[in-house]
Amino acid sequence: MTQSPSLDHPLLGMTMMMAYCAIAPLIDVFAKLAAEEHAIGQITAARFLVQGAILLPVALGMRLPLVRNRRDAGLIILRGVFTLAATFTFVWAVSIMPLANALAITFVEPFIILFLGWALFGEEVGPRRILASLVGFIGVLIVVRPGLLAFGTAALLPLASGFFFACYMLVTRALRSYHPVALQSSTAIATLVIALPLLMIFDGSGGMFDPSLPQGKYWIWLLGVGVAATVSHQGLTLALNMAPSATIAPLAYLELAFSTLAGLLIFHDFPSPIVWLGIAVIVAAGLYLIHRERINHQKPNVPGDPTAS
Repeated sequence: MTQSPSLDHPLLGMTMMMAYCAIAPLIDVFAKLAAEEHAIGQITAARFLVQGAILLPVALGMRLPLVRNRRDAGLIILRGVFTLAATFTFVWAVSIMPLANALAITFVEPFIILFLGWALFGEEVGPRRILASLVGFIGVLIVVRPGLLAFGTAALLPLASGFFFACYMLVTRALRSYHPVALQSSTAIATLVIALPLLMIFDGSGGMFDPSLPQGKYWIWLLGVGVAATVSHQGLTLALNMAPSATIAPLAYLELAFSTLAGLLIFHDFPSPIVWLGIAVIVAAGLYLIHRERINHQKPNVPGDPTAS
């Protein structure tokens, strides 16, 4: 069953995007709380276990095909690898760093997508977008620098997460005809096929993949990671189906505001002035990229026209 997006509900799409931005930081909050007692690998696996438990019965009830052919199976596995790596590195990051700092660094993802699109698929990228990407990366370095001093090389984990998430988004492009429930269900299965054997192999090792039985409130934290991830990403999918990406993309930066608020209220973390400067540079560069993307979709590309990108 293919997905037939309807992009004629921009207001509802924007509402869904704002809901995503409000709920998504809860993934990080629950992960940070769970990391006080549980291994990073276990928290990561819990996210996809809950996601699969919620969405797989829905997909089967709707009689949606989880895998259509061998090519798609390979892409779904690759998508699972990238989202598993992105989740693992980000959970690791928020277990060490303040939420807003870690999330701000992952916003390098649009710039990485731009570079990978050019390097792998030959997508045309003009000088203005290249400059915006460089400025955005400078913003990331501004945020990373205090983290390197305070947390060492662990401050680079959100950068790795942003890279893996960019790869995940590129693979998702190739699977965009899938129904979102089917795609999220099959991806959850793919990640669990990878993650669960690792947990069994490293059981008792005391490392990052050593699982332990949750006690008391930690059941809530682990379930919360999966529920928040499932609900927020379904909201994101609905937003993309209801409104053009150029309309909802600027709203993505609301996630930074909600994440900062969550970090302040729950963990008493607040970004320093230098981190705020880096965040401002990242947001400005990202919004400019969105602006250029909107212009490119409003006029035909002229070969060799440097103002087209």
